[in-house]
Amino acid sequence: MRTQINPQVILVFAAIIFFIGLMGVLVRKNIIIVLMCVELMLNAVNLTFISFSRILNHLGGQVSVFFIITVAAAESAVGLGLVIALFRTLRSVDTDSIELLKG
Repeated sequence: MRTQINPQVILVFAAIIFFIGLMGVLVRKNIIIVLMCVELMLNAVNLTFISFSRILNHLGGQVSVFFIITVAAAESAVGLGLVIALFRTLRSVDTDSIELLKG
């Protein structure tokens, strides 16, 4: 027997995950943690798309999730490359040290 989870519960869970990621982006100073919080926010959006896809019986949400996962993988690769380059230059991964590169 297969049990169904209420879609509202999934949407509330996705909203909680999204706001945890948003607070991590706004509060944390470590760039690696900020990148992880951005990934958390993207996964919350994926969960929302899948939930609406199940509610509406439409495959558009699942196709969107595929593209979001692809973009998230590319963002992770580029972001980590930038973090490594920043660490080699400044010996720090804090967001405050990025301000030093502006001058």
